[in-house]
Amino acid sequence: MSHRFVLFSILGIDAFILFFQTSSLSISHAESMILYGDFSFLQLIIKTSLYFFGSNDFALRFPMIILHLLSGVLLYKISKAYLQNRKNRLWLLLIFVLLPGVISSAIIVESAGLIIFGLLFFVYAYENFSRKYIYLILSTYVLISGEFVYLFLALSIFSIYTKQRTFFIYNMFAFFISLFIYGVDTKGIPQGHFLDSIAVYTAIFTPIIFIYIFYILYRRYLTKQIDILWFISSVAFVFSLLLSFRQRIELEHFAPYLILALPLAAQTFYHSYRVRLKIFRTKYRVAFVVSLVLLMLNSLVVFFNKEIYIFIDNPQNHFAYNMHVAKELADELKSRGIECVDTDYKMSSRLKFYGVTNCNTNVLVEISKKEENRNNVTISYSNRPVYFAIVTKVNTN
Repeated sequence: MSHRFVLFSILGIDAFILFFQTSSLSISHAESMILYGDFSFLQLIIKTSLYFFGSNDFALRFPMIILHLLSGVLLYKISKAYLQNRKNRLWLLLIFVLLPGVISSAIIVESAGLIIFGLLFFVYAYENFSRKYIYLILSTYVLISGEFVYLFLALSIFSIYTKQRTFFIYNMFAFFISLFIYGVDTKGIPQGHFLDSIAVYTAIFTPIIFIYIFYILYRRYLTKQIDILWFISSVAFVFSLLLSFRQRIELEHFAPYLILALPLAAQTFYHSYRVRLKIFRTKYRVAFVVSLVLLMLNSLVVFFNKEIYIFIDNPQNHFAYNMHVAKELADELKSRGIECVDTDYKMSSRLKFYGVTNCNTNVLVEISKKEENRNNVTISYSNRPVYFAIVTKVNTN
């Protein structure tokens, strides 16, 4: 079977599933803050999509899915330097699209998807473009997002290791400029969140893959098999763990950097598998199959997440609850002729996207359980009620 056919099949099926999922999700409060909050490059991309495709969930998530697919192509091309066998590169791509954190970044409007694409594009450019284009790309990154600050830090250390004086000066300059523009979050009382960070990393990559990536980064450090991918992944990862000793950090800012370690992990795994006799390869096959099965099961849970409500006592404990309800609620309100409501600010910002604006004419109040009231609003999934509210008209006379 042609490797191109398999490549486009993986990306095609992935795209189909993601586009299908857009209809099952509502805009979250965090996403609405990106859309309606302070200007950002990501906001510009999303608003451009909404301008061309209309204000709907497809248009909202379309740019993230495209960035995700382009990231997959870039990873496949970058991994060529680490995996000569095309079949192994296809396996790596499959693992990439099944990672929980990657699935999340592919469909949720957040900076992680943009950062993953940006990092992969930089590495590809570094290996294929002239140095003047590299400086242009990095200069653009300074303006795009403050989360590229860890890339500049990693490249500064990498340039010291490779004795590139000009590259070091430039990246240190970009690093401090980025800090000056975007600042550093040091708010809050110092307290340890190291174990919490490890737990989140484990959830993002699944336990087996995260542990193996950690092992590969440490092993390559000991054996001095370090290159630009190793520096970008390791510096951001270590920096995130150091910060976690003091404060709770947003790991979606750091996890994309660890994605770059995937080709290194795949190369080491394949090399270790190949140098062993067939009778000693069983444990490697078992580890790979178990990892792949866990990834697929996780993907099924993500894609069919609404069915999980049946097994949860408190719907708000559902991992995707913040991305549910709003669209169905807006449709229900519109079916009653209600185009605006006064409600809590989080739900208000979400309903705004679906055409239900804020006003003092109607009041929407969430309640803990269903009440026998004609003004009651109930949202259910798979016959399981997950949201209750009362909407009343305010008497202005």
